[in-house]
This record gives sequence, structure tokens and C-alpha cells, in this order.
Amino acid sequence: MTLPENRSELLVSDFDFDLPETLIAQQPPAQRGASRMLHLDRAPGLYTDRQFADLPQILHPGDLLVVNNSRVLPARLFARRANLRDRQPATGLVEVLLAEVHDNGDWSALVRPGRKIRSGDQLIFPDAADQPVLHAEVVASGEFGQRRLRFVPVSDFFAALDRIGHMPLPPYIHRADTAADRDRYQTVYARPHGSVAAPTAGLHFTPQILDAIADRGVSVVSITLHVGLGTFAPLRVQRLAEIHLHREPYSLPPETAEAIHAARLDGRRIVAVGTTVVRTLEHCALAADPHLPAAHSGSTDIFLAPGHRFRLVDAMLTNFHLPQSSLLMLVSAFAGRERVLAAYRHAIKEQYRFFSYGDCMFLA
Repeated sequence: MTLPENRSELLVSDFDFDLPETLIAQQPPAQRGASRMLHLDRAPGLYTDRQFADLPQILHPGDLLVVNNSRVLPARLFARRANLRDRQPATGLVEVLLAEVHDNGDWSALVRPGRKIRSGDQLIFPDAADQPVLHAEVVASGEFGQRRLRFVPVSDFFAALDRIGHMPLPPYIHRADTAADRDRYQTVYARPHGSVAAPTAGLHFTPQILDAIADRGVSVVSITLHVGLGTFAPLRVQRLAEIHLHREPYSLPPETAEAIHAARLDGRRIVAVGTTVVRTLEHCALAADPHLPAAHSGSTDIFLAPGHRFRLVDAMLTNFHLPQSSLLMLVSAFAGRERVLAAYRHAIKEQYRFFSYGDCMFLA
């Protein structure tokens, strides 16, 4: 039965599909850029099996390729709760996943086991030799293990994170992070720190493929959207009309805004690398008049679902997403729910690898 492409009538369960667990990629491909790519032509709803290395040939000369250059923080930390009476570390490690930094320097975080960590507790973050590196106080508590931490200032906080932190691999990757993940769970063009999950569509690019894209006559520009933990948060309502996403900070630089204006004036395609770029561009377009945004920074909680009219994005590269996820709904808004789910069924049949370290789709 054909369902209406209208968010007010759709349910989260309308975006479900059966995925064998064996297709959830636990490791990146042996070589960056060696992924497979499913090419979906929206108009006829046809899909073609390709390799990601084919992307330069699929792009049109004159296309504008927009990437997210946010750098993933080694945001998973382990701490000991300090005994306030004798200042000696208490036994047992607490897992802390940093989520978002606030204007005053506090951090929102997920803490496990959360029931043991309360406001006023002191946390000590040691290195491999059990020497304290960071020290934080829990200044507020929230639901689902959420805590607000206030770190004692150090000379270089991000250097301390690099020293003791672990890459925040998604929960569906059932292994500990390794030294290799420091490289592979990061795009080759990552610059400003801020994400706690990778903008995974960009993980496929290599310097050589970027050079081939430039040789094709395609310009590459960047936005920054720092990915928060909301990307993994389950949707706790059933009706799409009731979904509200977490806010994430973004920046649209002057050179990118100018390139978008020029592409639109010339009738050239804007190609988004990843759902984070799609959300940023469409948020900026909705806030601008007439849909051509100026350079600025802000935050967005935009939720894109069937019924959305895309104003800037003409094509997108994206990985395969979780069943019943807001990201699958975004892709369905762009290409049609039934077309996308049919393409997913094909990908499952052909043994594509799914999720963060998996294969990708190009939709145009």
C-alpha cells in the first residue's frame, strides 16, 4: 500500500526495515575510499551499484560540493569519583561521554552508570599511568544519564582530551576503539573541534579522490556543523509531527555563502556530503530571503521529513542509516520514502555494509 508523503500522517514505524546484524560494519574498509556506492536516480527511481571511486565521474562539471569539516573529539572518557572526605579516588570507573560545550565552558555529558553520579560529585580523569589529567564537578543532573560538568581549567583542554580520551564510536559498533579509529573515524578535511560523532558520509574521501573531483571541474567548499549525541538518540514519539531534534551549532563561512549564491545564479547543482550538510543548508535557506543565506553562525534543530521542499540541495551523498531514524526520514524526504526503502532492500540483498563505517548512497 502506498503511504502519503506527508509528515502529519506518517509514523516512525513507517520507516522500519529488517537489517541483518551481519551487515552492520564493525570496521572501516581496509582502504579509505574503497567503499561501495549505490547510485539512486530519483526521477525514475532507478539505482545502480557502483564504487565510491566513481563519484568524480558521476558529478557534473560546475557542481558545488559542500562538506562538513567538523573534527570529532575523543569525547569518551573514564573517571573515578573522588572521595570528598579524604580526597582519595573511590573504586570503580565511570564512563563519561562529552556531548556539548556551553558558553561558560561547562559540558553536557552522558554518564554511565548515571544513578551513582549526583550533583556535587567530583570526578577525576586519569591517564594510563593513573595520574590525574582533568578534574570536574557535577553541577547539574538530567534525565537518561545526562549531567552537566564543570572542569577545573587547564592550559590546553583539547590536548588533555587527546591524551586521555577515546573516539566515541557509535553504540552499534560492538568493540573498543583502537588507535586506528583516531584516523579512520575522522574525515581527511576535518578542522575545528566539536563533534561527538563523525559526519560519516565524509569518511570515504581521500586526498586523491578530492583531487579527481577538482580535476572534474567541481568546486569544494565547507560548512561546520558539530554533531551532537542527538544523532544516536532514539525517537521517543511515534508521530513524525511530534519529533523534535537536539540543537547543534553550525557555521556558514563567507566563501561558502558566496559559492552557493554563484551556483544558484548559474543554475549549477549544490551537492551535499552528508545529512549534516543537508540540514545546515536547508536550515539556512529557510531562514533566508529569498533562500540564499549570508555568512553567519547559529544553531539548528531542523527535522527534515517527507513533505519538505528542498531549497538548496540538489544531490546528496550519505551512508545507510538506522531503521526508524530521523536520518532515514531526511533521505526519504529527498528521494521519496518508498524509493528509498526499495533501494535499502536492494542494498541488503547485495550485502552492502551499513551505518558509520559502511558503504554509501549518492542520490540525485
